[in-house]
Amino acid sequence: MDHIIEVTLAEGLEDRVPTDLDLGPAERAIAAVLRAEGAGGPLEVGVLITDDAHIHALNRDYRGVDAPTDVLSFGDDGPERGFVVQTEGPRYLGDIAISYERVLAQAADYGHSPARELAYLAAHGTLHLLGYDHERGPDDAAAMRAREDAAMAEIGLPR
Repeated sequence: MDHIIEVTLAEGLEDRVPTDLDLGPAERAIAAVLRAEGAGGPLEVGVLITDDAHIHALNRDYRGVDAPTDVLSFGDDGPERGFVVQTEGPRYLGDIAISYERVLAQAADYGHSPARELAYLAAHGTLHLLGYDHERGPDDAAAMRAREDAAMAEIGLPR
């Protein structure tokens, strides 16, 4: 089952992200989560790599949290939103925004590469698109962590 995973850089970020940053692990992490969760497809997921200022604004505007964060997910709310749903082609699952500044800081904190941190955050964001929420409680957080770890192990980037 082929999924469409499109990773883009926010406008103006091109100068701050190395041209050789490997986006493949992030794409593979998303695909691993979708496979493991049995997500029917094909599905389309968009990933925007942005900066702290932009993700701060998104977090404030959409979640009411006036602070930057590492990753945000914006799921498709389905046909009840009143938009026309295409009958052919991939189903739009949603978008993930990731702060590259948080990627760099967290990669340094955890002692691994930015590509691995980006992949982990992509897996985390995909699980949110599929309805997982670590903020509901410790059991939900543990279940989400186990699925993240499984996806990372599948693509050869275990903890």
